Amino acid sequence: MFTMMILFYTSLFILFYNYIGYGFLVGILVACKRLLSRASREVTTFEPAVTLIVAAYNEAAFIAEKIKNTLELDYPADKLEIIFITDGSNDGSEIIVQQYAGIRSMHEPERKGKTAAINRAMQTVQTPVVIFCDANTLLNIDAVKNIVRHYQDPKTGGVAGEKKVMPAGNSGAAGTEGIYWKYESLLKRLDAALYTVVGAAGELFSVRTVLFTPVAPEVILDDFIISLRVNQMGYRIAYAPDAFAMETPSAGITEEHKRKIRISAGGFQSIVMLRALLNVFRYPLLSFQYISHRVLRWTLSPLSLPILLISAAVLTLQGAGGWYQLIFAAQVIFYLLAVAGFFLAKRDIKFKPCYIPFYFLFMNVAIYEGFFRYIRKQQSAVWEKARRETAVMNA
Repeated sequence: MFTMMILFYTSLFILFYNYIGYGFLVGILVACKRLLSRASREVTTFEPAVTLIVAAYNEAAFIAEKIKNTLELDYPADKLEIIFITDGSNDGSEIIVQQYAGIRSMHEPERKGKTAAINRAMQTVQTPVVIFCDANTLLNIDAVKNIVRHYQDPKTGGVAGEKKVMPAGNSGAAGTEGIYWKYESLLKRLDAALYTVVGAAGELFSVRTVLFTPVAPEVILDDFIISLRVNQMGYRIAYAPDAFAMETPSAGITEEHKRKIRISAGGFQSIVMLRALLNVFRYPLLSFQYISHRVLRWTLSPLSLPILLISAAVLTLQGAGGWYQLIFAAQVIFYLLAVAGFFLAKRDIKFKPCYIPFYFLFMNVAIYEGFFRYIRKQQSAVWEKARRETAVMNA
């Protein structure tokens, strides 16, 4: 019984800390930081030259709308260079891009993946700031302005924009991704207020050009690696929630499943590649944020879920007390709702009380699948993109 109690409380602590406690702890630290430092920064016009890079693969159905949105961004035209890379596209995406005079088109017939495309484009960038953006998103009109103003702080090496998942069509359970990103956005605000955003999202992020280092072609999560390498150089990643990229949810739970497994495989790859960040003596604050926010979510938290369930069940059967019975019953109800959510999602039936339990379990199962895909080296950096719901989005 003693061993079961150790497993029970250890797994309960890890799960509580990773998903709830860390946010509260960082919130307290941020409040203390603000009490000790009330310095205000004068807002001035700051408009350095910027290059906006959009990597696109077979986006012919959407790319014209993306280009129109990009050309309407509120930033001096003589200070904004726009590059669209369409490597490997065979649906005529490059032909559409070449029709627009304000866009520099880069295209190679061979598809080597997004990472290789970005590396190639970066060899031509001469502006002090570069912004990366996905081809299936639309930006708000002030996105570039709201990103570059953070570079007035010399300690800022990069800026993470905001990702917004817009409801569309019959997205069903896949639409719960939007709820997840609201939670992630809150953590990003807290992380940035304490020190730095821990890993930018590829939908919209930026770095100082001089801090960019080419990424190995086999890298799956290029955005994550690029931004954390900037951290390793001693710079912070700021957060710009007023610069956002809007996209629709995955077109069904099967498409979202593919995406989650790829991200999970990339997460394990990133932990290995960024193993120096596990050294809390070398990077005290950064390692604390990185391990708490990212590493636990990809490693110990998924392991803790079955351990908590099994240990609670054993302690309940051994008559250890009502507390263990309560936790066990709560888990059983949660997993039953998740299973119900799975069957409803298969039938595209909307029932919100089941969405959050299902999506939470769905994400953690994908982590296990991603782990095995990573150790078997089955996840290529050149992946089949997940289809998205079709909708008209207003930036």
